[in-house]
Amino acid sequence: MAQESPKNSAAEIPVTSNGQLEDSHEHSFNRDLKRSLPVGLGLSETKITSHGFDSTKEGVVEAGPFPGGRAQQKSGPVVLADEVKNPAMEKLELVRKWSLNTYKCTRQIISEKLGRGSRTVDLELEAQIDILRDNKKKYENILKLAQTLSTQLFQMVHTQRQLGDAFADLSLKSLELHEEFGYNADTQKLLAKNGETLLGAINFFIASVNTLVNKTIEDTLLTVKQYESARIEYDAYRTDLEELNLGPRDANTLPKIEQSQQLFQMHKEKYDKMRNDVSIKLKFLEENKVKVLHNQLVLFHNAIAAYFAGNQKQLEQTLKQFHIKLKTPGADAPSWLEEQ
Repeated sequence: MAQESPKNSAAEIPVTSNGQLEDSHEHSFNRDLKRSLPVGLGLSETKITSHGFDSTKEGVVEAGPFPGGRAQQKSGPVVLADEVKNPAMEKLELVRKWSLNTYKCTRQIISEKLGRGSRTVDLELEAQIDILRDNKKKYENILKLAQTLSTQLFQMVHTQRQLGDAFADLSLKSLELHEEFGYNADTQKLLAKNGETLLGAINFFIASVNTLVNKTIEDTLLTVKQYESARIEYDAYRTDLEELNLGPRDANTLPKIEQSQQLFQMHKEKYDKMRNDVSIKLKFLEENKVKVLHNQLVLFHNAIAAYFAGNQKQLEQTLKQFHIKLKTPGADAPSWLEEQ
C-alpha cells in the first residue's frame, strides 16, 4: 500500500475554485499568523513561501510583502532611497551607443562606396577642401626640395671654409706663392660667409613654410575630418529616418520614428555646426597663407639673387628686412677632439 505523504499547515488553507483564499478563513489565518510573528514584524512585511503538498519541508516565512493578504499601512515618515547609479551599467550603455553609432556609420560608408546610398554634398565647400589637400601636397614637395638645398649648401659652405683655411696655411708657409694662396683664401672665406647668410635665409623660409603646412593647414584638415565624420553620421541617421517613414505607422513604429527624428535632428545640428566651422577656418587659412607665402617668397628670391650676384650688402640687407639673425659661424661645428 502506498504510504500517504505528510501534509504541512499550508495544505490546510482552504481556497476557492479560482485559487483565491476564502474571505471567511482569511482573517482568522492572518490573525493567527500575526500572533506567531515576533514583535515589531507586521503582516505587510512578510510573505509565506510554501512548498508542494507532497513535500516534507515546512513553510518558510520570509521578509517582504504578503501577496495574498491585505496589507496594513502604518503611519509615520516614508523614506525613499536614492537611485543608485551603477558605473558599470553606465559604461555598458556608452559602449552600446558607440557600437550602434559605429555600425550605422560603417553601413553608410559601405553603402556609399557600393553606389547604393545617397550622401549630402556641399559642392562649393568640398571643392575648397580638395584644393587645400592638393596644395598641401605641393607645399610639402617645395619644403622637401628646400630642405635638400639647405643640406647641400651647408656641406658646400663647410667645404669652402675648410678650403679657405688650407689656402691661408699655405700662404704663410710658401713665400713664393704667398699672394696667390692668400687671394684664394680670402675668396673662399668670403664665399663661405655669404653662403652662411644665404643658408640663414633658406632655413628661415623652411621654418615658416613648415609651420604653415604641418601646423596651420594640418589643423584645418583636422577640422575637415571632423566635418566629414559628422556628415557621415548625419546621412546615416537621415537614411534610418527615411526608411522608417516609408514603413507602416502604428503603435509600435511611431515611438521608433519619433526617436529617430530626434537623433536625426541632433546630428543635423552637429553637421551644420561643423560645416560652418570648416568654412570659417578655410577663409582665415587662405588669408594667412597668402600673407605668409608672399613674405617668404620675396625673401627667398632676394636672398638667392643677391648671393649669386655676389652682392654681399644686398644679401645682408635682405636678412635685416625680415629680422633674421644668423647663428655664430661654427657654433654648431664639432670640436677638434670630435673631428679626430
